Amino acid sequence: MDKRKTGNLIKEARTKKNLTQNELGELIGVTNKAVSRWENGESFPDVGVLENLASVLDIKIQDI
Repeated sequence: MDKRKTGNLIKEARTKKNLTQNELGELIGVTNKAVSRWENGESFPDVGVLENLASVLDIKIQDI
């Protein structure tokens, strides 16, 4: 898994939905700082939030 590719995918999907990092975080139960770390390629989303993240962003879990 490539952290940068995953981060770019999350960022692109979030911006297509016109969501801020804070709004996305609130929808899936994480902080905006966690979303920022994902988008910057510093970390991966926790397994526990993948299903909600994929659902909110309308992307496949496999793509994340």
